Amino acid sequence: MTLRQALPRPASGSALIVLGCPEVPVQQAVSLYVFYHLKKQGFHVHAAGNPAVLNLLRVSDPEKRYLPEVSVLETCIGNIIEKKRGFDLCMVFAHSDAGISYAATMRHILPGAYLVLVLFGKDPQSLEPLVDFPCELIVDKAVHNPVQLKKKTNEVMGWDA
Repeated sequence: MTLRQALPRPASGSALIVLGCPEVPVQQAVSLYVFYHLKKQGFHVHAAGNPAVLNLLRVSDPEKRYLPEVSVLETCIGNIIEKKRGFDLCMVFAHSDAGISYAATMRHILPGAYLVLVLFGKDPQSLEPLVDFPCELIVDKAVHNPVQLKKKTNEVMGWDA
């Protein structure tokens, strides 16, 4: 079930990408693809996740061309709650129920942000019933091959392939 966002998608501004555990390989490829497109659109991009996923990003983008800012997810959440940070767009990558919980948290603490939830992994359809908050939803059974997930992301975000 897709609950369409009531707010218009911003054309630029500040974007937060929330990444889950890096055990599913497509997350790395598609998130870097998203960072590239958002930066190209004029967004100031920030990524939040656990230290392992952030280290993978740092190694993948050593010159910080696509991702100048990263933070541990709990620190990022604290900064949003304390009104030190705000975001116009938030994209959450989730391959487990924990990822959906983080998306629900972002919906709550960023009520005005355009929220996109990317469900992926071996059985993302089983996670869909857990999504009971407004968001754009991208769902793809993707583990190793990012091509279809990239295509679906292009469709939702309005990017040409």
